[in-house]
This record gives sequence, C-alpha cells and structure tokens, in this order.
Amino acid sequence: MRTLKHLFTMLLMLCSLMEARAQKRNRIVMSRDHLILIVDVHTSKTEIDSLLRVGGIVGQTAEMLLQGNYLPAIKNGWDVKAKKNIIELNRSLSDGKENIQITPYFLSSNVYKSSSRPGYPSEVAYGVNNFSRVTVHELSSGLTRFFVPGNIQARRVFVSGSFNNWSTIKGNMNKTDSGWVFDVRLEPGKYAYKFIINSNWTTDVNNKLSEDDGVGNNNSIYFRYNYTFRLAGYPSARKITVAGSFNKWNEIPMRLKNGRWECPLYLHDGNYLYRFIVDGYSITDPANKLTQVQNSVLSSVLLLGEAVTFKLNGYTNAHKVFVAGTFNNWDTNMLPLTKTTTGWILHYTISAGNYQYKFIADGQWIVDPLNPNQITIDGNTNSFLAVKPNHTFTLKGYSSAHTVRLAGNFNNWNEQGYTLEHKGDVWIINIRLKPGKYLYKFLVDGNWILDPGNKLWEQNQYGTGNSVIWIE
Repeated sequence: MRTLKHLFTMLLMLCSLMEARAQKRNRIVMSRDHLILIVDVHTSKTEIDSLLRVGGIVGQTAEMLLQGNYLPAIKNGWDVKAKKNIIELNRSLSDGKENIQITPYFLSSNVYKSSSRPGYPSEVAYGVNNFSRVTVHELSSGLTRFFVPGNIQARRVFVSGSFNNWSTIKGNMNKTDSGWVFDVRLEPGKYAYKFIINSNWTTDVNNKLSEDDGVGNNNSIYFRYNYTFRLAGYPSARKITVAGSFNKWNEIPMRLKNGRWECPLYLHDGNYLYRFIVDGYSITDPANKLTQVQNSVLSSVLLLGEAVTFKLNGYTNAHKVFVAGTFNNWDTNMLPLTKTTTGWILHYTISAGNYQYKFIADGQWIVDPLNPNQITIDGNTNSFLAVKPNHTFTLKGYSSAHTVRLAGNFNNWNEQGYTLEHKGDVWIINIRLKPGKYLYKFLVDGNWILDPGNKLWEQNQYGTGNSVIWIE
C-alpha cells in the first residue's frame, strides 16, 4: 500500500510526542487500524501538499482541500471531517491486511521538509559495520542479503527499512533450513532496518550498530561499502590501522588478506587526507603518489567523486593561476592550474552538489569565460557548477532575451538567481536538487514567468502562480 510505504520513510525522523502536541502543525497519527492526517489550515500549502503526498492521497492538493473539495481523498478511501481550523482525514487500514506497528506515531509537519534520503551518498562521512554474527552481507551477484538465523517455527518474517520505504509487505523473507533470507540491490550508503517476526518488530540482535528511531526505540544500521583501503607488505606487523580526516583521525583496524592489509568501509564522496599506522609508526600510502602537507604532516590524499576539468584560456603571461570555490572553502592557494600552450588547466575530483567558483590569476579574480552559468548573491557574481546534476531546467524560445534567470524556493527566490545558458532555441541550466517539492519561476530580462513547458503549478500569495517540480 502506497500510503504505508511513504509513511514508514518518515519514521526515521520522528519528532517526540510532546513536541507534536505542543505545536499547532500538520501531523499524521497511525493507530492500530487507522491512519489519520490532521491538517492545520493555517500552515502553508507547501506543507499541506507534502503531508498529502506522504499520506499517499493521489490527486488531492492543498488548494482543493482548503476550498472544501475532498473528492480525490474520498475516492482513495478517506473519511474527511472539517473542524475549526482543522481538516481531519481518516482511513481504515483493516482492509489492507497490512502488517503494521501497533504503537501510534505522531509526525510533525517539519518532518516533510527534510531532504535526506537513505542510500548513496549518505549524509555521514564514513561507516564501518560491527556484527557479532554477520547477518547482512554482499553477494557476488551484487545483491545484499539480509539473514535471520533460526526462527524456523515463525509463520512470516519480513525485513523493513529505509531501503524499501519501511514497507511491511515488500520485504517478505524466504524460509531456508537455517533461517530466513531476503536479497535486495542496494547502492553504497547507510541503511536503517528492522525485522518483523510474526508481526513483532525487532532489531537485528547480531548487529552491534543501532540508532534511536525518534520514538524511544532503536533501528539496526548497515553500511553498504564502496571503498577499501589497501596496504601491501608488512606480513610480520602485529597491528595496522588507517586514520584520516573523514573520521577525525581515529584509527580503524585493518586485516591481513591474501598478503595485503585491507579495510573496507563506506566513504561519502569528498577529498580526504589519510595515513596508515604500522605498529604505532605512521606512514603515507606507498601506492598513492598524491600527497598533501597539513599542519607540517605529510598525508596521502584520497579523492572520491566526479572528475571535473577547470580550464582557463589565455592569461599565458600570468605567473600563477588558482581556482577557488565552495568545494574547497574558497582556499586561494590550494588548487593551482597547470600552464599549457593556450592557457591553464586542472583536473580535479568533486563530490555531487552545486558549487560556485572563480579563477585567480596573479591575484585577480575572474569568472569562468567558458561557463555561461552564473549565480549572483549580494551583488557578487560567481561561475556556477553542478556536479552529477539530477534536473535540467529548460525554457524554449525567447531568443531575443538578453538574460534568463532561474529563481525558486531552492535559492530563497533570489532574483539574480541562476543565469541560464542560451543554446540554439533553448535556455538551459543543470542543477542538483535533493528529493522534495520545489517551486520556481524564470525571469526573462527581469520579468517573472511560469515555466510554459511544465503543466504543474500552484497559486501563490501574489496571484501569479509558481511552477512546481517533485524530485524523487
């Protein structure tokens, strides 16, 4: 059932019961056999739309709800009651035969503003699993196997977690002679999960990693790895560890395997310094020529992310050219470009995201002449770069316009916004957005317009409307 799949996604971010009662906000209540959406009519339409989306009410919008049109909700099996400043939508779950947690939960509306999503890239910098007995592991096929040992007499066993939106029906485990198994394809990242054994929710008793689920209980945590530190040699070493900037230089044990010391783990995209510690003696990685001195200590450098090439034509008389931006905290001396016969170039690795940057030629700051995408904040214009963008904004026509900009709730409706590139008959810009709902408009030579290529829009306080997109 779509309602429950979306609902359980939110369980990782629950606010406490007292906070939910103290605030006059939209919320969802899930009891033994009913799902109840409580809508405060004084909250924004964006919040209400998010609540309806999480509840899985297809076709129902905040605009319709506030105007008294409840038909889509009723068609979806919801009972609707309007009270003073409150609209209550109630749906029985008994017909769905869902295996749900019987404890009621309250979700305040600020939950739906969260843009986090399980999986890759996880918000944590790194993660290492810790099992007393391995019950989650990777198969050679690329699938991840969850295993519940024993419990042979159980009627049904499920695994439910952030990887399947906390579904209570999609994680149906298969019975074997030694327990229950379930295989799923996971991207690298951090995942929370629980087992459901005969309708009883339980953490993985063999997993030593857990997190508070927001309502006084715990979820088990599993990291799908994406990187392995390796060090060849040192067969007689008693102990070798690895430490780096990704974990505040705390040592992680490495294990000797096939003549090499290894440490597999999850690492978020980024640029890190690291060192190996061999029986107490610190060394750089002999297999990695990329190093950097920080605080008078030489360390190896690890770059995880997308390869980006910065290129500046001309300026052949300059002595030094650097690039600086939000990807390196605007450090003016960290990233030097290499001189070529026609200009300057740098190959660098950056994690997924949106960035601002400029070149610095002998102390002179320069926007990238080859990049028409720019962003202006408080009168300061920088070049704009999206690494691994997941949405493209396009505006057809307007060939005689001087500038087309993009503004929305993702950049606080900054009128200087993002400058689009003009390609043929299309104005275009690529951006990376986190999952969620976004409102936006184009500014054509300073005039606000809706996106003519997008049929989704909603009314605003000015009566001029905003275009709407959802990023999954």
